[in-house]
Amino acid sequence: MKITVFGAGAIGGHLGAVLSRHGAEVSLVARGEHLEAMRSRGLQLVTEDETFVTHPIVTDDPTTLGPQDVVVLSLKSHQAPGAVAALQPLLGPNTTVANAMNGVPWWYFYALPGPWENYRVKSVDPTGSLWEGIGPERAIGCITYVASEVIEPGVIRAGGGMRYVIGEPNGTRSERCERLRALIAPCGIEVQVQTDIRSDIWVKLMGNVALNPVSALTLAPGGSMIDDPGTESILRRMMSEVMAVGRALGSEPTASIDARIEGVRHGARTHKTSMLQDLERQRLMEIDPIIGAAAELAHLAKVDTPTIDTVLALVRLRARMSGLLPGA
Repeated sequence: MKITVFGAGAIGGHLGAVLSRHGAEVSLVARGEHLEAMRSRGLQLVTEDETFVTHPIVTDDPTTLGPQDVVVLSLKSHQAPGAVAALQPLLGPNTTVANAMNGVPWWYFYALPGPWENYRVKSVDPTGSLWEGIGPERAIGCITYVASEVIEPGVIRAGGGMRYVIGEPNGTRSERCERLRALIAPCGIEVQVQTDIRSDIWVKLMGNVALNPVSALTLAPGGSMIDDPGTESILRRMMSEVMAVGRALGSEPTASIDARIEGVRHGARTHKTSMLQDLERQRLMEIDPIIGAAAELAHLAKVDTPTIDTVLALVRLRARMSGLLPGA
């Protein structure tokens, strides 16, 4: 199976490293200093138990790779629309695109019976370029629970549990999901194939929508946020609002708020969210695809989300004052 990870940052680089170590035919599309470091020294993965170096194919030119069986799209969500043209050489008639990105997936309403079927989430795919350029029929959901960080070009640090949840938008248990599970699972990543991937998406969103923007506002890692009673209360209110939106759209999150909080308490106390990492590195943050999309879907479903709306306004201003919003 030919697999390309498009975006070899914290999550994509981790996946590329473990796949390469286990002999998969994997290529990584990257750029800049990170790409050059991988070309010259290989890709180094640092875990709690060991450090190793692998040498996958790395490139900034997808035309050199040709059509793939699977493309794992592991960019920042706001970068994805701009990458559609570059993706085209990787897309054959049967290519699967696994969307391993934070926030509401661009294909969310594809094959979802009901009043919002095929609605395109503007906060994620403003011009419809992902929907038109990739095609929702190629997409599968891919939710990642990996605490990882690019600590220097060519070097990724990962810790804690490593778990993926994948599934089809139409709710079937497909052969292509099973093939992807069989490829990834032997690499030490737990992989679950779910027939109701949207419910799992809302579980991930509970954490993304609450923890990411609040960490950018407070500069706090996970443990510090939940150890502060006032901040934990805000996180819980945001998670409750996320659950309400999910239910209004027909999905019941498969984990409780207590479980999500305890997951941080015991598994990600020192981990900095991706949004906080981006703020510290002076990079654009995934505000609209994560919390902006939650607010958009709340409006669509006519659900009041006062805490989400408040935090969204504050984190947008934080980004603007830091020069990290387009046009700021």
